[in-house]
Amino acid sequence: MDKSKQDGKIILPEQPSRRDFLKTGASLLGGAALMGLVPPGVRQSAWAAGSDKPELSEVKIGFIPLTDCASVVMAAKLGLDRKYGIKIVPSKEASWAGVRDKLVNGELHAAHVLYGLLYGVQMGVSGPKKDMAVLMNLNRNGQAITLSDQLKAKGVSDGASLKKLVDTDKRDYTFAQTFPTGTHAMWLYYWLAAQGINPLSDVKSIVVPPPQMVANMRVGNMDGFCVGEPWNARAIYDKIGFTVATTQEIWKDHPEKVLGTTAEFVAKYPNTARAMIMAVLEASKYIDATANRALVAKIISEKSYVNAPEEVIEGRFLGHYENGLGKKWQDPNYMKFYDNGLVNFPYLSDGMWFLTQHKRWGLLKEHPDYLAVAKKVNRIDLYKEAAAQVKVPVPKDPMRSSKLIDGTVWDGKNPKAYADSFKIKA
Repeated sequence: MDKSKQDGKIILPEQPSRRDFLKTGASLLGGAALMGLVPPGVRQSAWAAGSDKPELSEVKIGFIPLTDCASVVMAAKLGLDRKYGIKIVPSKEASWAGVRDKLVNGELHAAHVLYGLLYGVQMGVSGPKKDMAVLMNLNRNGQAITLSDQLKAKGVSDGASLKKLVDTDKRDYTFAQTFPTGTHAMWLYYWLAAQGINPLSDVKSIVVPPPQMVANMRVGNMDGFCVGEPWNARAIYDKIGFTVATTQEIWKDHPEKVLGTTAEFVAKYPNTARAMIMAVLEASKYIDATANRALVAKIISEKSYVNAPEEVIEGRFLGHYENGLGKKWQDPNYMKFYDNGLVNFPYLSDGMWFLTQHKRWGLLKEHPDYLAVAKKVNRIDLYKEAAAQVKVPVPKDPMRSSKLIDGTVWDGKNPKAYADSFKIKA
């Protein structure tokens, strides 16, 4: 998306009027129907009034101070929300538990939220049980596991040396993640297990909100943590820790945050939900243009958003990595927000993977119907409608295949066998 700066303001190309948009929306939907992208039942119910006008004019979207809140913030800052008939009000939240509670009770209309958190609420294993909805993926990659400089002083520099220390220097080792069913807990547990460390019995796991990770490590409350950026980079910046692994090393192009809401909200306000997807999709495309990233880093560094030094955010936001041990590299698998729409599609297999890990670690006592749950939560129907209108390509297959750090392949074909296959589990 082209832009220019004038008097310190972001100037976007002239957008079509609401009337023009509604005209083109009808033709685009017709094309989408011909391509089979929009299920007939959804077309009939969502478009019965012959208009895509959002039921709500203002939506409150929660976010946690993390680099990957950028697409929600920029959808509002760039005015992309108004293009689709809504006003996005980003709401800075203190913790993921707070986001969960406000989503469930309706204080937030939607949120930038951990993928696994929504599935935990859906299954009733991370607080009150409620039917939830994943509208779209917000980003891939860009999280990390940080270890303390105290461990570095004892010779730890990688997973093997951490395993050796845990086995030989017997004490309580504490690792922090951000929510029991969330992405960071799953990345941390997966990585530890890949090193031969049982995350449930060999070490202790605690929950700490992302912005509090660095302060807690500084005073010695944990030996390591898994969190999103910029807090891993901040630990290096403050000289209290080092990056032992990035999450893209655990799973290249892994799903991370989603635009999430309740199933009740989608049923009541389908046009509003679709408008949110369209605005955030456009923001995602804008952010993934490398030329725009420095400006985005500057904006989200503000106190009302991430509240971290601009340079701490910008480095890894551009794929410039250093690990705090002397290694520097340009990571091609840094945090992506769009990647021609591949990032944003809510693959069923992605949602199912979190369920397999919840079963692996004893959060789920029985095997669920993995595919049925994912089909219920991941609103591919609504996403396809929105993508068709903003001309974002949609993958043909709602499942994808990936090879993880321990050599196992996840493709969603036999989730029960996959969940049971791990040597280290609850």
